[in-house]
This record gives sequence, structure tokens and C-alpha cells, in this order.
Amino acid sequence: MGMSRQFKPLDYEATLDTSVRLGDCLPPGHLARFVVDIVGQLDFGPIYARYGSRGGAPYPPQMMIALLVYAYATGVFSSRKIEQATKETAAFRYLAGNYSPDHDTIAAFRKQFLPQFKDLFVRVLLLAQEMGLLELGDISLDGTKLHADASKSRAVSHKRLLEIEVFLQAEVNELLALAEQADSALPEGMNLPDELARREDRLQRLAEAKAVLEARAAERYAAEQADYDTKMAERAQKEQQTGKKPRGKPPTPPTPGPHDGDQYNFTDPQSRIMKNSGDGGFSQQYNAQVAVAHDSRLIVGLSLSNHANDQHEVEPTLATIPEELGSVQAAALDTGYFSAANLNALEAQQIDAYIATGRDPHHRGWRSYFAEADEAPDEGASPKEKMAHKLRTTTGRALYRLRKCTVEPVIGIIKEAMGFRQFSLRGQANVTGEWYLVCLSYNLRRLQVLRGA
Repeated sequence: MGMSRQFKPLDYEATLDTSVRLGDCLPPGHLARFVVDIVGQLDFGPIYARYGSRGGAPYPPQMMIALLVYAYATGVFSSRKIEQATKETAAFRYLAGNYSPDHDTIAAFRKQFLPQFKDLFVRVLLLAQEMGLLELGDISLDGTKLHADASKSRAVSHKRLLEIEVFLQAEVNELLALAEQADSALPEGMNLPDELARREDRLQRLAEAKAVLEARAAERYAAEQADYDTKMAERAQKEQQTGKKPRGKPPTPPTPGPHDGDQYNFTDPQSRIMKNSGDGGFSQQYNAQVAVAHDSRLIVGLSLSNHANDQHEVEPTLATIPEELGSVQAAALDTGYFSAANLNALEAQQIDAYIATGRDPHHRGWRSYFAEADEAPDEGASPKEKMAHKLRTTTGRALYRLRKCTVEPVIGIIKEAMGFRQFSLRGQANVTGEWYLVCLSYNLRRLQVLRGA
């Protein structure tokens, strides 16, 4: 059956000979042009100072920074894929100035200048303030778990570590005894010093792992003990107020020392096994934090740790907000942040805190939702009771509600639109530098939207 409809002619060979002007591929409002514009306004003095006077002509640092920022902003994190994109994609070719740095050069530059991304992050925020696009006032904080570049198969539990240690020590003792028997015949091909050195090296690495797990256990025990003391004090206070014994089982006191299931990873020892929020499984992760300004939805502060919860994440995150931006008035945080340490950190900076004290019940009626807060608790009320009342006020409800349209969408954009879910580097210092690069890239995406608006 023949075709009666006429289709447009198609000639792939002729298409291959077509000359393309990059300017036609990148309209004036394209993100690549915006990145070049903003990066061109930054001071690269500290980066230039790190270059020596000898050797061949290196790629300009501002070109490499613009390339990395745009790559992360558009979901390309692999240095090999960035190299490939500079050959195949108009935007990347433009950003690279028609060069095509190889993946080793891109990866080496990213790692070498990781500390500078923090300074560039701050400079972009100050530039946004100069442009009238950022005014610091109220903020929201939130955290998200991101995968480490570490294999679960290279992890060992504390229980298994002790078993391997006993086994290896027995083998070392056996080999030492064999070495003392001058007339003993060694198995064919066996080099006794090499076998001993291999096992002693493994024992040394296991000892280092054991020391790390013990230090982590001590840190956990201190936090759990403080939490236990707080809960017991609250129960005692309730009993005194009501004259009745509180309902429910009293909290279980924490146990010191490492647990059997505590794990150490040999690929990235500073990452930790954490529970995935999505599927409930466990994997090697880091805890990444952001502080987002309500008015602009720009990330104004960030931090990164290997803590499984957010009980101590407020102070390090607030510490990264540049003083030049001004002072924070109020902060909204979810229930995972409710702790004495976080309350003290906010109070020390005179920030009005709104921290959820527990999850709201589902399907609340409208009367409950819009009801006025009850009478203020008395002076003897616990910090949790005072905070719960504060969140029921009109101001508290309005400010806390903004979390859902400020910080939560920001993390959603980073993980879904930008596609960033796993770090490319290892070690907490390197990963923190990469997190600065991610947040810098997000801010440039957001700035383009703000400037257009």
C-alpha cells in the first residue's frame, strides 16, 4: 500500500555538512549565557594565586568553574560526561570556549579547587544582594541524605570486625611459631614475611576501624544520655503537675559502647550507614543541610555531616550564613531538629525559632486547623510544651507553613530536577566542597529565574 501523504524531505548527509552558529542555539535567556555572565563578575584572585609560573598554558579558571557549575546545574556530574558534552552539546561547547578539556583535567581541577567553592558560593550571594534579589529575613532549614561514593560490600560490622581480628591474630601467632621452627618445611610458594606483613597490615586497619567505631559510640551515648535525661525530667515534671504517674513505659536508658551492627566502610570511612527515606533500606550516606531564605528561595547557608539525625545540625549550618547578608529574624524547622543543642544555637543568635514538636495528625478538620492557640503555658512548662503552643499561634502556623514552599522544593529540585543523589568524591572535607558546588549551581539556576521575574 503506497503513501498518499507527502512528507518533508530528509537528507542526513546534507545535515552533517550544515554549519551551525552557537549563538543561534543559545537564545539570550539561556542558562549557559547567564552562568558565563555571573561567573565573569566574580573575583578569581585566590584561584589564580595557586597557579605556578612554569608549565604550559592552563585552561582559564573562570572557564572551568563555569563549565562545572553549568554541568551540576543541568545534572551532569561525571567528568567523562562533561568532556563528552564539550564535543557534542552547544551549551557545553560555548561554556568551554570551544576547548574540550579531558576528564582527568576536569576531575583534577574540581578536586584541587574544592575549598574555593565556598568562597564563590558566598560571592554569588553578595552579588545577588547587590542585584536586589536577596534580602535575608526568615529562613527554613532542612536536611537530606545523599549517597556516598562507597560500596556496601566494603563495610564491616563491629561484631564481624572482632571475629576477623581474633582469626587474623591466631594466624599471625601460627605463622610466628612456624618461623621459629628452623627445620619446618614451608608450603611450596609460601613467602613467610609477606604472609605475616599482609595479616599485620589488615590487623592495623581493623584496629583503626575499631577506634573509629568506639569514638562514634561514645558520641552517640552522650547524645542519647542527654535525650534520656530530658525525657525523664519531662516525666517528673508532668507527675509533679498532675499528681499522677505518666502513662506509657518510661524511656530505656542508653547502653554505652559500640553495638554489634555498627558499621565501618573501608572505601569512604567517614561516610556512615543511614536509613533511606524513600525505601526504608540502608546505605552509605552523608547528611546534607541547607538554610533557605523565604523571600528568594536562595540557599544562604549549608553544612554536611555523617550524623544520622539532625539533632546537632543547626549551629554548623547557621555558621555558614555570611554576616554581610544581615541577620536572620526567624527560622522554621521540622520535628527532627527539636533538641536542646539546636534550641540553644538559635537562641544564641537571637533567632526566633519555630520547630515542630511532633507530626500533625492526618485529616484534621478545618475548625481544628484554624482554631486560635489556647492560653499560653505557664513558666514551668517544658521547652516542648512552649514550642507547641508557639506553633499554634497565627504567626507560628503561617511561618512554619512556608517550609513546604521554600526549603522542601529546593531539596526536591536538587535531587529531582538536577538529579544530584550521590557524591563523586570521598572523605567529609571533599564531599563538603562538592556540596558547596551543588548549592552554588542551584543558586545560579534560581538567580536566573529571579532576574527574569
